[in-house]
Amino acid sequence: MKKSEAAALFRQQAKERILLTDGAAGTMIQRYKLTEADYRGSYDLPSDQKGNNDLLVLTKPEVVDEYTRQYLDAGSDIVSTNTFNANIISQGDYDAVHLVRDMNLAASRIARKAADDYAAKDGRPRFVAGAIGPTNKTLSLSPDVNDPGFRAVDFDTMRDVYQDQVAALMDGGCDFILIETIFDTLNAKAAIMAVFEEQAKRGVEIPMMLSMTITDMSGRNLSGHSVEAFWYAVRHAHPLTVGLNCAFGADLLRPHVQVLSGIADALVMIYPNAGLPNDLGQYDEQPHTTGGFIEDWADTQLVNVVGGCCGSTPPHIAAMAKAVAGKPPRQPHAHDHRMKLAGLDPFTMVA
Repeated sequence: MKKSEAAALFRQQAKERILLTDGAAGTMIQRYKLTEADYRGSYDLPSDQKGNNDLLVLTKPEVVDEYTRQYLDAGSDIVSTNTFNANIISQGDYDAVHLVRDMNLAASRIARKAADDYAAKDGRPRFVAGAIGPTNKTLSLSPDVNDPGFRAVDFDTMRDVYQDQVAALMDGGCDFILIETIFDTLNAKAAIMAVFEEQAKRGVEIPMMLSMTITDMSGRNLSGHSVEAFWYAVRHAHPLTVGLNCAFGADLLRPHVQVLSGIADALVMIYPNAGLPNDLGQYDEQPHTTGGFIEDWADTQLVNVVGGCCGSTPPHIAAMAKAVAGKPPRQPHAHDHRMKLAGLDPFTMVA
């Protein structure tokens, strides 16, 4: 199998410095105050399209291109595609399933063009991560409280949904596949299987970035896995990066970052929210505050890549870039060959 040149270059860069990914797409899109007609464009779709951010890569590509370049201006080494919900399951809510492949292709090309333009200007490599969200279905939990055994979707269907998206993202020019906001570890396993199968089909390595989201201060995701158990459940994928995103701000996320940083043999990528939302759902944490938290992570060598999730903006990324400048990156651990298993909690088998 042909190895990924982008992954090799990324690892080389990550040995030299702490890298930056981008910030929130949704937060930036909200600033444009777009109407339903803006979202819909010329498409004749039966459902209201307001809020269908993924459709904007087809109807308002200039918006997506503009905020992508703002993140690159702020110092991002990685930009993510605007495809968090560009999958058959999620787009079913908008009656836009037939546009899913076009969305992923267009989003990839927008990010690729911007990344390549900036790399050409200063010679510093830029990378494109094809963003895959968890969908609005869960494989581990029943949506019916009266029928705990019921599932709204099965594993094979979820894998196929993900594989369709992975194929389009790679066709559009992505370097990596970012499986993010993982609230259900089994959903992530379906996505990992999708990448493996697409990789075998192409005969080319498709590097993965895995990012879990915790749902409470105990450090577990919605399917109940602790951070450590999550890593043991997915480490067979040999991801390029593993990390945490969303849920909390950097201050509350720190103890969980420390746990993951202490066990992962992959690069660690963390992109927290800009604090917690206020009563109106807005994020008030200022860039310098976020930057201060990230500086602490850098000083204690907890991370290899940092960025922002909900509420974060280009100034937040710029503050992070300033905070990590010149600081040594975390050193990944050597692979532990002992058998490590995970129910909701981790288990290490000692010979």
